[in-house]
Amino acid sequence: MAAPSGARSCEDFAEFQELLRVMRTIDDRIVHELNTTLPTASFVGKIDAKQTCKELYQSLMEAHASRETIIKSCIAQTSNVVKTLQEEREKAQDDITLLKQLRQEQTKLKLMQSELNVEEVVNDRSWKVFNERCRIHYKPPKSQ
Repeated sequence: MAAPSGARSCEDFAEFQELLRVMRTIDDRIVHELNTTLPTASFVGKIDAKQTCKELYQSLMEAHASRETIIKSCIAQTSNVVKTLQEEREKAQDDITLLKQLRQEQTKLKLMQSELNVEEVVNDRSWKVFNERCRIHYKPPKSQ
């Protein structure tokens, strides 16, 4: 699943999380997808399991790569904002508003960094399910 259309926003953490939630739909529904598309032993000849697994593999790879790109991009963008605010803070140490803004951005940065850990767990779960169901039908390239 590609990123939804529209500008991806790193400024609003709730919007960032919603974007990731939508993009994680493929991972959330992988068990259902496999149950409805992979044949049981009695239906093996009617469905091309190898092609189905290959397509699912490609979809997972694209989804995982696009989410990782967005997360890392937002982390980089927020890190730059934090760095800029820290430099401004050094010049104006008595500015309470600036300190508050800096703390907000630092908190947002930590939350975005924690999304990388969440992403790792989501990806591991998806690959485990994929490998359990597709290993006999499709062997992915070694790059995984």
